[in-house]
Amino acid sequence: MNARGLVVMPDQGLLWNMAPGRSAVLKLLSEETAESVMMFEETVPTGGQTSIQLHHDSDEVAYVLRGEITFKIGYQVTVGGPGTCAFIPRGTGHAWKNTGTEAARVLFLYTPARAGKMFEEASRLQRPVAAIDRDEAAELMRPHGTETIGPPPF
Repeated sequence: MNARGLVVMPDQGLLWNMAPGRSAVLKLLSEETAESVMMFEETVPTGGQTSIQLHHDSDEVAYVLRGEITFKIGYQVTVGGPGTCAFIPRGTGHAWKNTGTEAARVLFLYTPARAGKMFEEASRLQRPVAAIDRDEAAELMRPHGTETIGPPPF
């Protein structure tokens, strides 16, 4: 499939209610971009965080739109507010946490789209993240070149 240009309006995208106060709107799906890019916008409540993950085949970009996010990329820890852009190269362990006092909004982009396809698949389940156990999460991640390599570091 060849990618065609498209515009996704602010009220468009596939909504995934990940947990109370935490949601994602998938804006660019892998099939729409010929597997080039996958992008979503996530709203994260204060204290929301990830385990340490690693993407084998995709680079990740995180852009903070609102709030304060603490990033751990490899051994480096950085705190950033709106306008902060983090680049996470494939093969690098990373995690993040909303360390601010308000819900944060972060734009995530994966290129190529392989790692982002995991979020597409998870969103189709329409289940909260907490309802997906560790084994199911590993099975969901594996085909998309992603794995959890450690607990939340914050």
